[in-house]
Amino acid sequence: MFRITQFMRELFDPTPAGPRRDPPGPVVVWNLIRRCNLTCKHCYSISADTDFPGELTTEQVFAVMDDLKAARVPVLILSGGEPLLRPDIFEVSQRARDMGFYVALSSNGTLIDESNIEAIAAIGYDYVGISLDGIGATHDRFRRKEGAFEASMRGLRLCRERGLKVGLRFTMTQDNAHQLPAMLDLLDAEGVDRFYFSHLNYAGRGNHNRRDDAVFRQTRDTMDLLFDRCLRGVEAGAPKEFVTGNNDADGVYMLHWTRRHFPDRAEHIRAKLAQWGGNASGVNIANIDNVGDVHPDTMWWHHTLGNVLQRPFADIWSDTSDPLMAGLKQRPRPVTGRCGACAYLDICGGNTRVRAERITGDPWAEDPACYLTDEEIGLTAPVERLQATGFAEARLTR
Repeated sequence: MFRITQFMRELFDPTPAGPRRDPPGPVVVWNLIRRCNLTCKHCYSISADTDFPGELTTEQVFAVMDDLKAARVPVLILSGGEPLLRPDIFEVSQRARDMGFYVALSSNGTLIDESNIEAIAAIGYDYVGISLDGIGATHDRFRRKEGAFEASMRGLRLCRERGLKVGLRFTMTQDNAHQLPAMLDLLDAEGVDRFYFSHLNYAGRGNHNRRDDAVFRQTRDTMDLLFDRCLRGVEAGAPKEFVTGNNDADGVYMLHWTRRHFPDRAEHIRAKLAQWGGNASGVNIANIDNVGDVHPDTMWWHHTLGNVLQRPFADIWSDTSDPLMAGLKQRPRPVTGRCGACAYLDICGGNTRVRAERITGDPWAEDPACYLTDEEIGLTAPVERLQATGFAEARLTR
């Protein structure tokens, strides 16, 4: 996760840079249920409106929460499917709050209504994230349900009216990139203070639909737009929280942006970006799915590290006998191609390994979604090019 606003503030109010320090335990995204009332185009869990067998009981969830607390996990992001379809969601949420976790609810928003908003408000979630794929019919088309946009907006407004911190999430593809300016305008119109921009990742339905991934020019234009909106807020003293995910090249792109617009701050920003360190899959971000399988992050459902019903989470997470986990925890990571030769590997950490694995079968190959030119990543000599099967060759031309 790349926190644009945090780095933008550093341009005006710099803080000391130091070495990278990992928190004592990872943020855990917990897919408590796989069932969902929608069938979204880019769903990484390939959810559907049906019950899935083998999901953890309330008692098992509570036992795992004890393990997570012992593993010094600071944050639980309760997700799905649609977590509000789980009958014990408020019981689970309240226990997590009572145990001292930072607790976030990740929802599509359509099931937040007058029948449950008081229960949601009573939990006092630290954050409620609602996903939108555009305005009106565009969102409905992605979510494959007419009226989904209005239902999600109703849920967002109810949360905001109850004083909950609420944010929007937007995953960009070629089919909805044109909607981003309107999405940002929606933030202002609705008084929403947080915007999570997600690059498409090649997992679940996102893998099946990867041909729709936004082209590099669109991605660069998008980042410029986000930087501009964020900068205006910081300069006005009322910044919104802009965050991106699933493409850690964003940090390097911001460094080049800083060199153009704030050259006197570029070295400081570079040091702060290196302190951040880029991709944290398998290190500072973890995933537990609906049946208790542990994954390096939410996009690695096809790679299981262990199951929390069979081993304590801390034992699974620290076990580097799995070659993927050994590589993810290694610094620098054993990446090859353009990523291995990149002068900014210390900033992005090799970017999102699941895309490389999905395209080439090798998790350490270059990330095919790096949108930076060879010159921008400091290549001084040719490197072996990524060989992709069934993927548009034009997308690999920098």
